[in-house]
Amino acid sequence: MAIVLGPNRYGKAETRLVRVHRDGDMHRLVDFTVGVALAGDLAATHLTGDNSGVLPTDTMKNTVYALAKQHGVDEPETFALLLARHFMKTQGRLTSARVSVESFGWDRLGPHSFRRRGEHTRTTAVTVTREATQVVSGVTGLVLLNTTASEFHGFVKDRYTTLPETTDRILATAVDARWRHLGDEADWGRSFQGAVDAMTGAFVNTYSYSLQQTLMAMGTMVLAGRPEIAEIRLALPNKHHYLVDLSPFGLDNDNEVFIAGDRPYGLIEGTVTRDDVPPADAQWYL
Repeated sequence: MAIVLGPNRYGKAETRLVRVHRDGDMHRLVDFTVGVALAGDLAATHLTGDNSGVLPTDTMKNTVYALAKQHGVDEPETFALLLARHFMKTQGRLTSARVSVESFGWDRLGPHSFRRRGEHTRTTAVTVTREATQVVSGVTGLVLLNTTASEFHGFVKDRYTTLPETTDRILATAVDARWRHLGDEADWGRSFQGAVDAMTGAFVNTYSYSLQQTLMAMGTMVLAGRPEIAEIRLALPNKHHYLVDLSPFGLDNDNEVFIAGDRPYGLIEGTVTRDDVPPADAQWYL
């Protein structure tokens, strides 16, 4: 039996980058966490300790800061493409460079004053190979809740089922979504906001009989409104809310007082795609 080295990559994780664009008295702020992962002809460092093909991860960190200074920072997709293409151009042994970005929003309070937004995080993952470029955008932590217009009944029951059927429940989730673009050029800011607005609109306007149905509606709305997006993968945790029994206190509870559950929780996952686009690697959204 032979023991061999399998697929591998290495890089610099979670480089914190804050870039201030000083346009006179009106400043602009960009706040990223950047990850770099490189793969290629790197077996020697694993097998013999030969580091002649290894770019230090500290250099990757420095490159993030240098390119941020030299080129400025705008949309996360644009910056991720810049970094990935830089590594592919300068490192001949690579077969792929993957750059991921978490982008944190700030609201302007004045010419040079800002307040950090906390409702969700924008994400980006760009992979550049010798043959192709793939751009995946996304959002995580987008918390949505409907106080009604949600049912859940008609499900499978066995000897261990205790969940009652309901025709009126709170439906809440924290959206984790990734969407793959058809190309590597777009108005990234407009595309991101359009996708988030489409998901939010579908959640608000869908009468839900299951969170799975809502997932499909959200994905469909994104693809219908954003022609630059090939497919979208959504992970929707069901943030359960349990009706409190107030009868010991002589009180009725007509879907008004709830316990917000923490864990465990249901997790609904699915991919919505166009049937006329080439399929991507099954792990494209990671």
